[in-house]
Amino acid sequence: YKMARGELLMEETSKSVQDTFLNHIRTNKTEVTVFLINGVKLQGIVTSFDNFSLLLKKESNFQLVYKHAISTVMPEEAIKLYDGEKKKK
Repeated sequence: YKMARGELLMEETSKSVQDTFLNHIRTNKTEVTVFLINGVKLQGIVTSFDNFSLLLKKESNFQLVYKHAISTVMPEEAIKLYDGEKKKK
């Protein structure tokens, strides 16, 4: 997606935080740890996602994970999606 000096452009801010986050880790191929509500820990790279699931790749294996089973998605490295300061006009 489009970035301008670390800030999301206006058209991007209308997306959900979840979609923005998942798209960022997908496009940057960020390693993530996915914790499920039953305590299972999965690791890999998110290769795609939709409203109900995400596809997680580890080496040459894929896992389809349903979002309703996910507790937390934790990137291996820190990411910055928003600047946190509003632009002065």
